[in-house]
Amino acid sequence: MDSYDRPATGIEIRRTRKLLEVSLKAGACGMSTSLFYAPANAAPTLEIVELAHALHEHGALHTTHMRDEGEMVNDSLHETFAIGAEAKIPVVISHHKCSGAPNHGRSAETLALIDQVSKTQPLGLDAYPYTAGSTVLSAHRNFQSEGVLITWSEPFPEAAGRELSEITAELAMSEQDAVEALSPGGGIFFMMDETDVRRILAFPKTMIGSDGLPSDAHPHPRLWGTFPRVLGHYVRDVKLFSLEEAVRKMTSLPAACFGLKDRGILKAGNYADLVIFDPDTITDSATFDDPMRPAQGIEQVMVNGRIVWKDGEHTGDRPGRALRLQELAPFRFNTSQK
Repeated sequence: MDSYDRPATGIEIRRTRKLLEVSLKAGACGMSTSLFYAPANAAPTLEIVELAHALHEHGALHTTHMRDEGEMVNDSLHETFAIGAEAKIPVVISHHKCSGAPNHGRSAETLALIDQVSKTQPLGLDAYPYTAGSTVLSAHRNFQSEGVLITWSEPFPEAAGRELSEITAELAMSEQDAVEALSPGGGIFFMMDETDVRRILAFPKTMIGSDGLPSDAHPHPRLWGTFPRVLGHYVRDVKLFSLEEAVRKMTSLPAACFGLKDRGILKAGNYADLVIFDPDTITDSATFDDPMRPAQGIEQVMVNGRIVWKDGEHTGDRPGRALRLQELAPFRFNTSQK
């Protein structure tokens, strides 16, 4: 395309589909969209559906950061459902949330919608255990945040780890002008409600995912703390759900969702991808002020049967390997799914 602020033409969609098919043949397990962000938000639903037909032909899936997670969240859900239904493909909703104070509490209705539609088409979703998200500063206008913490800034690298409100005061300008001055950059946006976070985490179909951004100078603590926070805070302390349910949300559920063969379940003959932890001591140490502190209570990690983490440090072994679409269980679209 010669510009990205418009829908693609028929010819451009066909060219894009060919590129997608090249990726699928090379082993990509599907297509991911971020309709929430520019320039992808210029793409209408039909454009995504046309590309998604290639996913159906290759037995692949679609993951999506939906077009809206605030006031129009239900409309975005229906768009997501329509893409999956029209292309006859499984769809995974990335890090589901209800952002902005006016939308707090709406997870009750969004999860009811997801539950209802999942009875007729394959749907998945993931979430992280925090009331704050993190993304580029240019998305600032899309949020109704209670506060913003800068994670990185190209013009002002010294701003990483500082509150946007403090920087705004120092620069004596409006918040939006400060965002533009700090851009390109990233931030942590405090925009969710704890009740929604817990309700979404506890939803049976929700997988646990960090959505971590390892390149940020001052990253969101979810990069280091997501999984131990669920196991420690939400399982042991809050008792939101059982330890077994938490492990399922981190292992067998995503393995089944993404078609990972012989993985996700502790079973003879399966690949030994194992985490050995103490349920009484595991906890997230990473905070918004000090986000890169390793978790406590994790004794050992194995990948493909070889130890990669032990005694508080990486062993240097790297036995992981790429899993390609052709090695995965094929994704099926069943119109009578139960």
